Amino acid sequence: MPPAPCRGLMMRCLRNGFLSFAVMVWVVLLGTSAAQAQDLEKALAGFIADNFADTDSATAAVAKTGSPLAISIIEALQDGRLLFSGEQKQVFLRNRAGAVLDAATGKPAANVPADLSPVRVNNRVRRAIDAALGGLTLLSPDPTRRLDAARAVFKSKDPAALPALLAAIEKETNPTIRQALTEAHAAVVLFQADASEAAKIQAIGVLRQRGDQDALALLSSLPDGTPDGVKRTAQDAAGAIQTNLAMWGGVQNVWYGLSLGSVLLLAAIGLAITFGVMGVINMAHGEMVMLGAYTTFVVQELIRAHNPALFDYSLLIAIPLAFFVAGFVGILIERGVIRFLYGRPLETLLATWGISLILQQAVRTGFGPTNKDVGNPSWMSGAFEVGYITVTYNRLWIIVFTMTVFFLLLALLRFTHLGLEMRAVTQNRAMAASMGIRTSRVDALTFGLGSGIAGLAGVALSQIDNVSPNLGQGYIIDSFMVVVFGGVGNLWGTLVGAFTLGIANKLLEPYAGAVLAKIAILVLIILFIQKRPRGLFALKGRAVEA
Repeated sequence: MPPAPCRGLMMRCLRNGFLSFAVMVWVVLLGTSAAQAQDLEKALAGFIADNFADTDSATAAVAKTGSPLAISIIEALQDGRLLFSGEQKQVFLRNRAGAVLDAATGKPAANVPADLSPVRVNNRVRRAIDAALGGLTLLSPDPTRRLDAARAVFKSKDPAALPALLAAIEKETNPTIRQALTEAHAAVVLFQADASEAAKIQAIGVLRQRGDQDALALLSSLPDGTPDGVKRTAQDAAGAIQTNLAMWGGVQNVWYGLSLGSVLLLAAIGLAITFGVMGVINMAHGEMVMLGAYTTFVVQELIRAHNPALFDYSLLIAIPLAFFVAGFVGILIERGVIRFLYGRPLETLLATWGISLILQQAVRTGFGPTNKDVGNPSWMSGAFEVGYITVTYNRLWIIVFTMTVFFLLLALLRFTHLGLEMRAVTQNRAMAASMGIRTSRVDALTFGLGSGIAGLAGVALSQIDNVSPNLGQGYIIDSFMVVVFGGVGNLWGTLVGAFTLGIANKLLEPYAGAVLAKIAILVLIILFIQKRPRGLFALKGRAVEA
């Protein structure tokens, strides 16, 4: 161990050395900061000219400065919050709280000029903004910002972001973000002029694995001068993606068809019961659907006014109310008008058509002619993806609700006294009456049940369609087609008919258009009815077969 005087000398040397090192680091940092500040001021000068080309160059220059203010400046440019003064030749930004800051220092502006104007952007500048933000936030500690940055670089294909991409890929541990970074790297390499042919072919493999429309767009827009081998590989990959997307497009159309079929089924179930048991062509059935939708609107308005916390339960409250409102109106129509017109189908059709006009005008008088806002509860909002198809929660819940109503109705017809009487009247009205069944009571309850189910259809339709006095008119013809095609009075036939017509309609729409698809479906149904007048599933019974 050295003597005490030596130890003291060593300690003084160490202290002096540490102080010297600290001073040197401080000088270096100060010099770096000063250099960044100078570079930032020079870059900001490009925004003062308010020229798109200069703004594009200034955006890239701000990103290259490495200044901690770069992100906030470019985000302000993106949001229209970057301002410049032509008189003072100075750039400012307005933060999200509304305060005006000096863009060069990030501090509140001492004097705010009166001639401040926002820096204008166009599509070219927007691409530069996306590229700059992508490169600056690729190493952000926030996973969401890293993912957004990777997507921004994928769209911009900016070669300047390549070093940051490679560093981010090496450090990334989240598999989803790492995949997004890899795809962004492939997009950049594919359009990089000095990249090797092998690297570009490898990038094409990554984009082929991604397989969406964005990848297809990149593979279909290679720049001039791309090597022939790369072009052939890109064409093969694009063809494979197109085939895959066409298959998923068909699956998406089938999903849309199931969604449309569930709506048609819900609207047609009540009509199938009414038509099957009573033989009544009810042209006011669509208005029962409308009443159910307006009941939902009234329930939501009352909840918004008195207890907004219950909004997520609004549909659960509206379902029984819509059933009883529409069912009660249906019973009134049957008791007040239809029971006097049995055996006269043409007069029944005209009477119910007149009733539909009365109900439409009554709703217009009470609620106005404009569409009403019926909101989605939180549990019915949003969507998720399965492969390359998008499934919305409101459509999914409507399918679940429709099938629930369908099976509950089957249970009612199969296991209840009313269901037994309804089936008896449907198969042979005269024999049912001779056995003591009060057919007039069954008619009233059947019409009320069919109308109530139409009201439930209105609750569901309020979540995907405009709530207006004309809501039911858009579904009445399709509902009749479903009932006739499936078999009058047969619920299983109605189920098959609704989903068949829904899927067929959505599969034809991409090729024929919405109007021609409906015409084609109508013609096919007419031809089918010529061969099977009773529909897919005809009812059995002496009276029915007579």
